[in-house]
Amino acid sequence: MLGFRYGAWDGELLRKLAGFAGLLDLLQFLLLKTNGDVEKALGLMRYLQTQGYLDKDIDLDEFARELEEKEIVSSDHLSRRVLTDKGVRGLRRSALEHVFRDLRPGGTAGLHRTPHSGGLRHDPLPERRDYRFGDDIESIDFNESLWNSVRRIGNTDGALAESDLVVFDREFGASCSTVLLLDVSHSMVLYGEDRFTPAKQVALALTELILHRYKRDTLDVVLFGDEAVPVPIRDLPFVSVGPYHTNTKAGLSLARRILDRRKSTNKQIFLVTDGKPTVIDLPGGGLYRNSW
Repeated sequence: MLGFRYGAWDGELLRKLAGFAGLLDLLQFLLLKTNGDVEKALGLMRYLQTQGYLDKDIDLDEFARELEEKEIVSSDHLSRRVLTDKGVRGLRRSALEHVFRDLRPGGTAGLHRTPHSGGLRHDPLPERRDYRFGDDIESIDFNESLWNSVRRIGNTDGALAESDLVVFDREFGASCSTVLLLDVSHSMVLYGEDRFTPAKQVALALTELILHRYKRDTLDVVLFGDEAVPVPIRDLPFVSVGPYHTNTKAGLSLARRILDRRKSTNKQIFLVTDGKPTVIDLPGGGLYRNSW
Protein backbone atom coordinates (compact mmCIF):
# COMPACT_ATOMS: atom_id res chain seq x y z
CA MET A 1 0.00 0.00 0.00
CA LEU A 2 1.35 3.42 -0.95
CA GLY A 3 2.08 5.70 1.97
CA PHE A 4 4.51 8.14 3.55
CA ARG A 5 6.86 7.79 6.47
CA TYR A 6 8.01 10.95 8.21
CA GLY A 7 11.11 11.36 10.34
CA ALA A 8 13.42 13.96 11.77
CA TRP A 9 15.36 16.12 9.29
CA ASP A 10 18.82 14.62 8.81
CA GLY A 11 21.09 17.40 7.61
CA GLU A 12 24.16 15.16 7.84
CA LEU A 13 22.60 12.62 5.45
CA LEU A 14 21.82 15.39 2.95
CA ARG A 15 25.42 16.65 3.22
CA LYS A 16 26.76 13.14 2.59
CA LEU A 17 24.51 12.65 -0.44
CA ALA A 18 25.56 15.99 -1.91
CA GLY A 19 29.21 15.20 -1.18
CA PHE A 20 28.99 11.81 -2.90
CA ALA A 21 27.31 13.36 -5.95
CA GLY A 22 30.06 15.96 -6.25
CA LEU A 23 32.82 13.36 -5.95
CA LEU A 24 31.07 11.11 -8.47
CA ASP A 25 30.85 14.01 -10.93
CA LEU A 26 34.62 14.56 -10.59
CA LEU A 27 35.33 10.83 -10.92
CA GLN A 28 33.28 10.59 -14.11
CA PHE A 29 35.24 13.48 -15.64
CA LEU A 30 38.53 11.80 -14.70
CA LEU A 31 37.27 8.50 -16.15
CA LEU A 32 36.92 10.25 -19.50
CA LYS A 33 40.53 11.44 -19.20
CA THR A 34 41.83 7.99 -18.21
CA ASN A 35 39.79 6.01 -20.77
CA GLY A 36 37.65 4.35 -18.10
CA ASP A 37 40.53 3.30 -15.81
CA VAL A 38 38.94 3.43 -12.33
CA GLU A 39 42.17 2.87 -10.39
CA LYS A 40 43.96 5.64 -12.27
CA ALA A 41 41.00 8.02 -11.83
CA LEU A 42 40.86 7.36 -8.07
CA GLY A 43 44.64 7.87 -7.94
CA LEU A 44 44.22 11.28 -9.58
CA MET A 45 41.60 12.19 -6.99
CA ARG A 46 44.05 11.32 -4.21
CA TYR A 47 46.70 13.45 -5.92
CA LEU A 48 44.28 16.38 -6.16
CA GLN A 49 43.62 15.97 -2.44
CA THR A 50 47.35 16.15 -1.61
CA GLN A 51 47.57 19.33 -3.71
CA GLY A 52 44.74 20.96 -1.78
CA TYR A 53 42.11 20.87 -4.54
CA LEU A 54 39.95 18.45 -2.52
CA ASP A 55 39.11 18.88 1.14
CA LYS A 56 41.61 16.94 3.27
CA ASP A 57 38.75 15.65 5.45
CA ILE A 58 37.14 13.79 2.53
CA ASP A 59 37.57 10.03 2.99
CA LEU A 60 38.31 8.77 -0.53
CA ASP A 61 38.60 5.17 0.69
CA GLU A 62 35.03 5.41 1.99
CA PHE A 63 34.01 6.95 -1.35
CA ALA A 64 35.55 3.96 -3.17
CA ARG A 65 33.64 1.57 -0.88
CA GLU A 66 30.39 3.42 -1.62
CA LEU A 67 31.04 3.05 -5.35
CA GLU A 68 31.19 -0.72 -4.86
CA GLU A 69 28.11 -0.76 -2.61
CA LYS A 70 26.15 1.16 -5.25
CA GLU A 71 27.46 -1.28 -7.91
CA ILE A 72 29.09 1.50 -9.92
CA VAL A 73 32.42 -0.31 -9.78
CA SER A 74 33.44 -3.87 -8.96
CA SER A 75 36.68 -5.82 -8.58
CA ASP A 76 38.06 -7.97 -11.39
CA HIS A 77 40.09 -11.20 -11.06
CA LEU A 78 43.21 -9.11 -10.32
CA SER A 79 41.38 -7.23 -7.51
CA ARG A 80 41.44 -4.04 -9.57
CA ARG A 81 38.37 -1.82 -9.55
CA VAL A 82 36.59 -1.65 -12.90
CA LEU A 83 33.40 -0.03 -14.14
CA THR A 84 30.24 -2.14 -14.06
CA ASP A 85 27.54 -1.93 -16.72
CA LYS A 86 25.69 0.40 -14.34
CA GLY A 87 28.83 2.53 -14.07
CA VAL A 88 29.18 2.73 -17.86
CA ARG A 89 25.54 3.82 -18.21
CA GLY A 90 26.11 6.46 -15.55
CA LEU A 91 29.15 7.75 -17.41
CA ARG A 92 27.13 8.09 -20.63
CA ARG A 93 24.32 9.82 -18.76
CA SER A 94 26.77 12.21 -17.11
CA ALA A 95 28.26 13.07 -20.50
CA LEU A 96 24.78 13.78 -21.91
CA GLU A 97 23.85 16.02 -18.97
CA HIS A 98 27.18 17.86 -19.25
CA VAL A 99 26.68 18.61 -22.96
CA PHE A 100 23.21 20.09 -22.31
CA ARG A 101 24.02 21.57 -18.88
CA ASP A 102 23.98 25.22 -19.95
CA LEU A 103 20.66 25.31 -21.82
CA ARG A 104 18.73 28.56 -21.25
CA PRO A 105 14.96 28.85 -20.71
CA GLY A 106 12.71 30.38 -23.34
CA GLY A 107 11.75 29.62 -26.91
CA THR A 108 9.95 26.46 -27.93
CA ALA A 109 9.37 23.92 -25.16
CA GLY A 110 11.35 20.72 -25.54
CA LEU A 111 12.41 17.57 -23.75
CA HIS A 112 15.82 18.71 -22.48
CA ARG A 113 15.98 19.28 -18.74
CA THR A 114 17.18 22.69 -17.50
CA PRO A 115 17.74 24.07 -13.98
CA HIS A 116 14.84 26.51 -14.56
CA SER A 117 11.22 26.07 -13.46
CA GLY A 118 8.09 26.57 -15.56
CA GLY A 119 7.08 25.40 -19.04
CA LEU A 120 5.47 22.24 -20.37
CA ARG A 121 6.81 18.99 -21.76
CA HIS A 122 5.30 16.50 -24.20
CA ASP A 123 2.96 19.18 -25.56
CA PRO A 124 0.21 17.61 -27.72
CA LEU A 125 -1.08 19.13 -30.93
CA PRO A 126 -4.39 21.06 -30.68
CA GLU A 127 -6.17 18.70 -33.09
CA ARG A 128 -8.14 15.75 -31.74
CA ARG A 129 -9.17 12.48 -33.35
CA ASP A 130 -10.98 9.27 -32.44
CA TYR A 131 -9.13 6.83 -30.22
CA ARG A 132 -7.38 3.93 -31.99
CA PHE A 133 -6.20 0.74 -30.33
CA GLY A 134 -2.59 1.22 -29.23
CA ASP A 135 -2.82 4.98 -28.57
CA ASP A 136 -1.01 6.22 -25.45
CA ILE A 137 -3.46 6.62 -22.56
CA GLU A 138 -1.80 9.95 -21.70
CA SER A 139 -3.05 11.31 -25.04
CA ILE A 140 -6.74 10.82 -24.18
CA ASP A 141 -8.76 14.02 -23.80
CA PHE A 142 -10.97 12.88 -20.91
CA ASN A 143 -13.05 16.06 -20.79
CA GLU A 144 -14.20 15.67 -24.40
CA SER A 145 -14.54 11.90 -23.99
CA LEU A 146 -16.86 12.32 -20.98
CA TRP A 147 -18.99 14.79 -22.93
CA ASN A 148 -19.29 12.22 -25.72
CA SER A 149 -20.52 9.69 -23.14
CA VAL A 150 -23.10 12.15 -21.79
CA ARG A 151 -24.35 12.91 -25.31
CA ARG A 152 -24.65 9.19 -26.05
CA ILE A 153 -26.39 8.16 -22.80
CA GLY A 154 -28.15 11.37 -21.82
CA ASN A 155 -26.78 11.48 -18.25
CA THR A 156 -23.55 11.05 -16.26
CA ASP A 157 -24.37 7.62 -14.81
CA GLY A 158 -23.06 5.49 -17.67
CA ALA A 159 -19.57 4.16 -18.26
CA LEU A 160 -17.24 5.34 -20.95
CA ALA A 161 -17.27 3.30 -24.14
CA GLU A 162 -14.36 3.02 -26.55
CA SER A 163 -16.40 4.92 -29.14
CA ASP A 164 -16.54 7.90 -26.73
CA LEU A 165 -12.79 8.30 -26.49
CA VAL A 166 -10.93 11.02 -28.36
CA VAL A 167 -7.21 11.71 -28.17
CA PHE A 168 -4.96 14.69 -28.76
CA ASP A 169 -3.09 14.09 -31.98
CA ARG A 170 0.70 14.17 -31.97
CA GLU A 171 3.35 14.51 -34.62
CA PHE A 172 4.34 11.30 -36.35
CA GLY A 173 7.53 9.75 -34.95
CA ALA A 174 10.06 8.00 -37.15
CA SER A 175 13.06 5.80 -36.42
CA CYS A 176 16.59 6.28 -37.67
CA SER A 177 19.79 4.23 -38.06
CA THR A 178 22.93 6.05 -36.94
CA VAL A 179 26.63 5.30 -37.22
CA LEU A 180 28.93 7.30 -34.95
CA LEU A 181 32.47 7.74 -36.33
CA LEU A 182 35.09 8.68 -33.73
CA ASP A 183 38.59 9.79 -34.73
CA VAL A 184 41.30 8.00 -32.66
CA SER A 185 44.30 9.36 -34.59
CA HIS A 186 47.32 10.86 -32.82
CA SER A 187 46.38 14.39 -33.85
CA MET A 188 43.53 14.28 -31.32
CA VAL A 189 46.15 14.80 -28.56
CA LEU A 190 48.91 16.46 -30.61
CA TYR A 191 50.99 19.35 -29.19
CA GLY A 192 49.62 18.80 -25.70
CA GLU A 193 46.06 19.75 -26.69
CA ASP A 194 43.51 17.19 -25.55
CA ARG A 195 40.78 17.20 -28.18
CA PHE A 196 39.94 13.56 -27.58
CA THR A 197 38.29 13.88 -24.15
CA PRO A 198 35.61 16.38 -25.30
CA ALA A 199 35.16 14.36 -28.52
CA LYS A 200 34.57 11.18 -26.49
CA GLN A 201 32.26 13.08 -24.16
CA VAL A 202 30.11 14.18 -27.10
CA ALA A 203 30.15 10.59 -28.45
CA LEU A 204 29.01 9.21 -25.07
CA ALA A 205 26.29 11.86 -24.82
CA LEU A 206 24.99 10.98 -28.27
CA THR A 207 24.88 7.25 -27.49
CA GLU A 208 23.02 7.91 -24.24
CA LEU A 209 20.53 10.17 -26.03
CA ILE A 210 19.80 7.66 -28.78
CA LEU A 211 19.69 4.59 -26.52
CA HIS A 212 17.23 6.08 -24.04
CA ARG A 213 15.35 8.82 -25.88
CA TYR A 214 15.01 7.08 -29.25
CA LYS A 215 14.81 3.44 -28.26
CA ARG A 216 13.62 2.19 -31.64
CA ASP A 217 16.68 3.57 -33.41
CA THR A 218 19.80 1.55 -34.16
CA LEU A 219 23.25 2.83 -33.26
CA ASP A 220 26.71 1.59 -34.28
CA VAL A 221 30.08 2.99 -33.21
CA VAL A 222 33.14 2.94 -35.48
CA LEU A 223 36.67 4.05 -34.58
CA PHE A 224 38.97 5.19 -37.35
CA GLY A 225 42.71 5.86 -37.48
CA ASP A 226 44.85 4.08 -40.08
CA GLU A 227 41.83 1.80 -40.54
CA ALA A 228 38.23 1.64 -39.36
CA VAL A 229 36.92 -0.88 -36.81
CA PRO A 230 33.48 -1.25 -35.18
CA VAL A 231 33.35 -1.39 -31.36
CA PRO A 232 30.57 -2.36 -28.95
CA ILE A 233 28.81 0.64 -27.41
CA ARG A 234 29.74 -0.57 -23.92
CA ASP A 235 33.46 -0.24 -24.75
CA LEU A 236 33.23 3.43 -25.80
CA PRO A 237 34.37 4.85 -22.41
CA PHE A 238 37.56 2.76 -22.62
CA VAL A 239 38.78 3.69 -26.11
CA SER A 240 41.94 5.76 -26.51
CA VAL A 241 43.97 7.41 -29.26
CA GLY A 242 46.89 5.63 -30.90
CA PRO A 243 49.86 6.35 -33.18
CA TYR A 244 47.52 6.55 -36.16
CA HIS A 245 46.90 8.79 -39.13
CA THR A 246 43.36 9.92 -40.07
CA ASN A 247 41.71 7.59 -42.59
CA THR A 248 38.33 9.28 -42.84
CA LYS A 249 37.48 7.46 -46.08
CA ALA A 250 37.82 4.07 -44.40
CA GLY A 251 35.50 5.19 -41.61
CA LEU A 252 32.86 6.51 -43.99
CA SER A 253 33.08 3.38 -46.17
CA LEU A 254 32.53 1.07 -43.19
CA ALA A 255 29.69 3.27 -41.92
CA ARG A 256 27.92 3.07 -45.29
CA ARG A 257 28.29 -0.73 -45.37
CA ILE A 258 26.74 -0.92 -41.91
CA LEU A 259 23.85 1.33 -42.92
CA ASP A 260 23.25 -0.71 -46.07
CA ARG A 261 22.29 -3.60 -43.78
CA ARG A 262 19.80 -1.49 -41.81
CA LYS A 263 16.15 -1.38 -42.85
CA SER A 264 15.38 2.13 -41.57
CA THR A 265 14.13 4.74 -44.02
CA ASN A 266 16.25 7.37 -42.26
CA LYS A 267 19.99 6.84 -42.02
CA GLN A 268 22.74 9.17 -40.84
CA ILE A 269 26.45 9.32 -40.00
CA PHE A 270 27.94 11.47 -37.22
CA LEU A 271 31.62 12.24 -37.77
CA VAL A 272 33.61 13.36 -34.71
CA THR A 273 37.10 14.44 -35.79
CA ASP A 274 39.59 17.28 -35.44
CA GLY A 275 40.54 17.88 -39.05
CA LYS A 276 41.20 16.70 -42.56
CA PRO A 277 42.20 13.15 -43.62
CA THR A 278 45.93 12.34 -43.69
CA VAL A 279 45.81 8.81 -45.13
CA ILE A 280 43.79 6.95 -47.76
CA ASP A 281 43.53 3.34 -48.94
CA LEU A 282 45.19 2.72 -52.30
CA PRO A 283 43.21 0.75 -54.93
CA GLY A 284 45.85 -1.99 -55.13
CA GLY A 285 46.30 -2.25 -51.37
CA GLY A 286 48.39 -0.32 -48.88
CA LEU A 287 48.04 3.23 -47.61
CA TYR A 288 49.00 6.62 -48.98
CA ARG A 289 50.05 8.95 -46.13
CA ASN A 290 50.25 12.73 -46.26
CA SER A 291 50.62 14.33 -42.83
CA TRP A 292 50.83 17.81 -44.29
